[in-house]
Formats: sequence, C-alpha cells, structure tokens
Amino acid sequence: MLEQLFGSRTRVKLLRFFLSNQDEAFYVRELTRKIDEQLNSVRRELANLQSLGMIIPQELNDKKFFKLNKEFVLRDELKALLVKSQLLTEQDLVKRLRDSGRLRFLALTGYFTGVKDAPTDIIIVGKVDKNLLSKVIQRFQKEVNREINYTVLSTREYNERHSLGDKFLLNILNSNKIVVVDDISQED
Repeated sequence: MLEQLFGSRTRVKLLRFFLSNQDEAFYVRELTRKIDEQLNSVRRELANLQSLGMIIPQELNDKKFFKLNKEFVLRDELKALLVKSQLLTEQDLVKRLRDSGRLRFLALTGYFTGVKDAPTDIIIVGKVDKNLLSKVIQRFQKEVNREINYTVLSTREYNERHSLGDKFLLNILNSNKIVVVDDISQED
C-alpha cells in the first residue's frame, strides 16, 4: 500500500494539496494547474488515491470533483508524515540560504509562521549571491508548490531603514518570525 501511495512526485503533490485543503473539492484541470503537473499524470494519481479510499469523487454541475475523504484511516498519519517532510525541506532551505553569502540576519516569517498577511516570507540582511539565492528560492517554491516572497537588504540599507523607522522593516521585525541568523551588529 505504501508503494501505491508514494510512487510518484505527482502523488506526493496531490497528497500535500488535499491534506492542506481538506474541506474543498477540486476538478482535475484545476488540480493540474494548482500542483503544476501534467493532466494525464494527475488523472492517473487521482485514480490511485481514489482506489485507496483517500479521496472521493463528487459530481457537481456535470463536472467531476475530488475531495479528501476525512474518514480515511491513514489521514492523520499521512499529514504528520508530510509535515515532518516539510520540516526537512525547510531545514534544507535554511542551509542553502546560509550558503548563499555572508548573512548578518535571516528570518523566516509569513508562510513559515502561518502569518498570511506578512509583507515577506524571508528577510535576509548581508551580502548574498543573488543568482544562487534565486535558484535556492525557485527550487524551494517548486518543492512546496507555492510562491515565496523574499527581501534582501545590505547591512547598511537595513541600518538606515531601521534608524528611520521604516514601516515595512519594523512590521517584519515586530511580527511572528523564526530568526535563524542574528548577527546584525557587524558592518559589511
């Protein structure tokens, strides 16, 4: 049964998507767009998940929708497993972010802390290789199937904005965040 569950990337994306959207129903083409996978692959994996009893089909206005079966016996265990997997992915992201340059401050907010209206998801202060950073962020976005907003400031720009009481920066600093690097006192 586990081979049937985790045999493909599309299946894992669908699992994550349905477990994150437990109360909604989606039609096939909508799922294809949301998880950025091929139509035939999505159809095949929906059939696999339906045969397991994890998702259930619903007919509405002559369209077939699919919804998570909340009574699926392994639902909670799968969600816990996917959350742990997400934590490992986030740890890998932090390592790659650290390796992108000389960081003086790195904080995760927004997506990482569940703050929906945060002005950014990641704030980085220091000298970074912007091409490398862009690749790291793109890779992570592809893994989590979500856009990640990030802000990069030089130490000087950070200090200037901080001393001026910049609303954007103060909003980030005063919000719920996970501080990974905090060595802001050093000048670049």
